[in-house]
Amino acid sequence: MSALSSLSPGEGAASSASAPAVKPLILPGATLGVMGGGQLGRMFVHAAQRLGYFTAVLDPDADSPAGRVSHHHIQTGYSDAAGLAQLATLCAAVTTEFENVPASALQTLAATLPVAPGAAAVAIAQNRIEEKSHFTASAGVAGVTCAPHAVITTQAQLDAVPADLLPGILKTARMGYDGKGQVRVKNAAELAAAWANLAQVPCVLEKLLPLKAECSVIVARGWDGAIVGFAPQHNVHVDGILAITESFDGAMAPALAERAQAAARAIAAHIEYVGVLCVEFFVIDDGSEHGALVVNEMAPRPHNSGHYTIDACDMSQFDLQVHAMAGLPLPVPRQHSPAIMLNLLGDIWFDAQGQARTPDWAAVLALPGAHLHLYGKSDARSARKMGHLTITSADVASVKATARQAMQILGLPGLDALS
Repeated sequence: MSALSSLSPGEGAASSASAPAVKPLILPGATLGVMGGGQLGRMFVHAAQRLGYFTAVLDPDADSPAGRVSHHHIQTGYSDAAGLAQLATLCAAVTTEFENVPASALQTLAATLPVAPGAAAVAIAQNRIEEKSHFTASAGVAGVTCAPHAVITTQAQLDAVPADLLPGILKTARMGYDGKGQVRVKNAAELAAAWANLAQVPCVLEKLLPLKAECSVIVARGWDGAIVGFAPQHNVHVDGILAITESFDGAMAPALAERAQAAARAIAAHIEYVGVLCVEFFVIDDGSEHGALVVNEMAPRPHNSGHYTIDACDMSQFDLQVHAMAGLPLPVPRQHSPAIMLNLLGDIWFDAQGQARTPDWAAVLALPGAHLHLYGKSDARSARKMGHLTITSADVASVKATARQAMQILGLPGLDALS
């Protein structure tokens, strides 16, 4: 029989909309819910079901990847009162699979059951202005700072932007991801024009810094403050979208890796975060051998760059997501194989003339250590995340060689960037 401490699934763990004061213990057999039905929700559902949980997905799309594989699919909008009430009745706890679920919906759910991550943490990730403030207050303890920046919400703030912040990148405070809502600007005139084109919504201007590399750190934090994580991943982006993740000894300089892990843990602890958190960093060329870290943004959920953990680690980021929200122990994950993850966008379902085709999966799956994950999306479109391919091997040289073969077979971008 399932248990949530002394509560049964669907009963409340707290009388207010804040996180439960007592660590819950939700055992297999209970129902776990997720807001959002995309591929991250699908992989969460698979992890929860493997552990013996029932699952419920709330997503308005009848054909959502997670909804298609879950025990329950509540097909409503994220703020729909009836849908939220049904989810709360079904579930012992709820998580989210993307940061743009309304924080108010998570607040509503948290009145009657554990929600991890909580509304306050998600609200910070939804607003770059609040996110910068949080990073300044937390990551600094690890010697990591944000890029120099300015908040622009009024004409007066625009006029007061220091000249030394240009050239820069203007980013909308809300709803920006995968390169969306971002404009590079060289001077004050371009900045003013870009802000006007963005309808003068609240923005952050970040100074453009000399970039050596990008990396991310994934941590999981429990209700009791216990925290574990994975070694930092080295990431390569193409047109603002993650293309390649490398995870193996030597992918990052050890000193930078330790500082990134410490910063990610401090960021999570500062807001008493519960769940899986990804923190993304830039490695800046400051004249030193390995460069300096700058914290870029955080995602209050599992992350594309952590997908390799499914095949290369004894616990994946999705396993830890289940453990954290359910109040289960958080074992330190161990990586058993060097890994490279390749993002599969809808572009590879079309040839150079734009004609639809099926990628050569037979050739890919003939490669040693190839692990194909397709997300069950019926409509391939340019830049749409359709799946990922993880290559594992016994050593770094062979994992790189096999990844290059896979990229050539599929025509994936970023081959020259594979270190």
